[in-house]
Amino acid sequence: MSLISALSIICGLMLHLSLSSPNTPKYCVPRKTVPYSSELKLFKEDGISNYSTMLIQEDLGVLLLGAREAIYALDMSNIAVNKSAVYWRVTEEKQRECNTKGKLAEVECRNYIRTLHRMNETTMYVCGTNAFSPTCDYMSIEHGQLILQGMQEEGKGKCPFDPFQRYSSLMVGNALYSATSINFLGSEPVFLRSSNSALRTEFKSSWLSEPNFVYMDVVEESVDSPDGDDDKVYLFFSENAMEYDFQSKMAVSRVARVCKGDMGGQRTLQRKWTSFLKARLDCPLPGLILPPIVQDVFLLKHKDWKESVFYTIFTLQSGLSQVSAVCAYKVSDIKHVFTEGKFKTPVAVETSHVKWVMYTGEVPVPRPGGCINNVARKMGLNRSLDLPDKTLQFIRDRPLMEEAVPPVSGRPLLVKREALLSRIVVDRVQALDGQTYDVMFIGTENGFIQKAVNYDGEMFIIEEIQVFENRDTINILRLSSSKGFLFAGSEFGAVQMPLSNCSRHESCADCILARDPYCAWDFTTEHCSSVSSSKTVLQSLKEGDVSQCPEPDAVAPVDVVLTAGNSVQLPCELHSNLAHVVWQFNHQLLLPNEKYHIYSGRLLIFDSSESDTGLYICDSVEQINGRMHNRTMAVYHLRSSTDFGEATTPAMTTHFTMPLSTTTLEIGIVEPLTPGNQKEKGKMSGLEVAVALLTLLCLSLIGVILFLWVRGHLECLKIARASRQNEVKRQSAEYVHIPNRTSEVKLLGPEPGTPCISNNNHCTVDFKQNGVHRITSLANISSLNGLGYINDESEI
Repeated sequence: MSLISALSIICGLMLHLSLSSPNTPKYCVPRKTVPYSSELKLFKEDGISNYSTMLIQEDLGVLLLGAREAIYALDMSNIAVNKSAVYWRVTEEKQRECNTKGKLAEVECRNYIRTLHRMNETTMYVCGTNAFSPTCDYMSIEHGQLILQGMQEEGKGKCPFDPFQRYSSLMVGNALYSATSINFLGSEPVFLRSSNSALRTEFKSSWLSEPNFVYMDVVEESVDSPDGDDDKVYLFFSENAMEYDFQSKMAVSRVARVCKGDMGGQRTLQRKWTSFLKARLDCPLPGLILPPIVQDVFLLKHKDWKESVFYTIFTLQSGLSQVSAVCAYKVSDIKHVFTEGKFKTPVAVETSHVKWVMYTGEVPVPRPGGCINNVARKMGLNRSLDLPDKTLQFIRDRPLMEEAVPPVSGRPLLVKREALLSRIVVDRVQALDGQTYDVMFIGTENGFIQKAVNYDGEMFIIEEIQVFENRDTINILRLSSSKGFLFAGSEFGAVQMPLSNCSRHESCADCILARDPYCAWDFTTEHCSSVSSSKTVLQSLKEGDVSQCPEPDAVAPVDVVLTAGNSVQLPCELHSNLAHVVWQFNHQLLLPNEKYHIYSGRLLIFDSSESDTGLYICDSVEQINGRMHNRTMAVYHLRSSTDFGEATTPAMTTHFTMPLSTTTLEIGIVEPLTPGNQKEKGKMSGLEVAVALLTLLCLSLIGVILFLWVRGHLECLKIARASRQNEVKRQSAEYVHIPNRTSEVKLLGPEPGTPCISNNNHCTVDFKQNGVHRITSLANISSLNGLGYINDESEI
């Protein structure tokens, strides 16, 4: 019987997965879902909204938070503590003037803080929309108090007019780089540097065509540069494509670059960028006709700038599908496109329409769009002002590159459906295996933070955490690695959460299977704790190997009195969003049919009778990197009411702990249990026939699985290089932890159950290792919550 019980789980899971559609694309699913908790540190003030600008001042221990007509200095250790605040409201005259021009007085005609940058230890530069009249000022922190200096200056080009228009800015030294619209109507986009040598882009559609600015950052490429190169400022945005022949406008995603030392041209491109180049960003998603649009970017810097990576979020521009993706781009790959790639050039066709094609003519020397480096200096060109007109005229007319920038590994790192991804930050963590892992924290449009990491091509979402009770869209994310906090802002408030909460994983198995680089199981304290140098800790990020975890307690079966003719519901919670449920009856696989129905993990027994009495076991089965982890989540002992005298309800039953033997998984065949064969289960002849039939069934099933795997394997490789699992539909919106035992069965080949995109991946089973299946602990189940009879089946 132990042999049959063990293999029941395997065949049941294989049968379930084999019925999945092989052509349905699979998406990354968070392993755990953590509901909103009031323990999160939250800040908001009545009457204030749009908390959309943040500046971390770690040396001062404060988080500066910009909102509508207010700036706050919050305690970094607890942002619910407001140390200081200043209010910058528009005058009535400004508000009337704005309203006269057709804007909403109580919405658009207010002062939204959009720019907040540090200039030195105590001084910040702050700009607001000021009722569609952008204005900037200096702000200082004196004795812990925020003070606006009252040195207001024109903010046109530094801050957007429209409070709801995407824009980006960056302070490099004392120079402010900004990308926004420079007029009231928002029709004149500009990429501007405000300094003693102010520069901007040309007002030409070939430079910027109705752009939507997203992000900018600086990369210090001059450090240890063998060719004397300059630092670069990179700008990410989307705009209407000029290079495609479509009757209607089509948006594409771009990355642009300028040199920090650019001073403009002497005669051509006076006070304009001489180094402005742009290229399309490629983030390939299967089946897309229109390219996805960049929504947010984060630069994860490396001490070797060539290894620095831009992590980007993309969404579909059609709006017909709720699909988001994360693509990553190495700075060195972007640099290669700009320094080695070919240019596009406009040509006129007979219809007077301009078509953009690859430029095949001679490229001037020095190369157009390049920074002043050792090669240029040898030619006597020490400043951009010295560049020849031929080079400047070339780049003025041809700022677009022919080649698109490819993502790392040539495909998205992560693809999500349903709630769109909105913001991203990334932390680099060193784990116990000595390797570093990039942990992504991704905000969504429904108020969740998703925590994801890439393990050698396998994208794994550790958990998703609801941080806003009303599920507000996350509009800004900031990360403090040194303090270990993440800060998120929405329209209605700001929240603080730790980068990890290891105590959430109460057992060794939970701690290891979470595969969180921040966490490890400490055998000394018997707690899941932050990674330390202790030698008594365990972590298995890539393998998810729990074999070294201690044995848990046995499970306590729950007695349930069965009343003939009633329908019985037996609850069972899955231990993970990636897990499948497998039910057994008297140690035999229970297949759904007209008698038994399984939904949301629960088992429903229709029209119960004496033949339904016995032992029911619910197993939660999850596959991680070639291993199948089985946990017994619930055990029920259904007994006839005659066994308890006059007892007729579950409340009158007694509970006892039934010792359950440990069985080792070995090769064997299981008889699927149905109502028709219960009475014959004691006859060996009937069992042998059923075993033979099931043997043929399993062999046929394995053949089908292998065929489907071969057919889908090539498509799978396009999406996730090491994807080894199939998606499991999320069963519950709550995080549930139940101590249990985990047993493992080695799975060979590409795996079903992966949380990430895959296409029809299947597997074979290896029983040679000593995987163990054991009925284990179910805490506090004696309360029978959710357990009961259903007399009216319309309740289902």
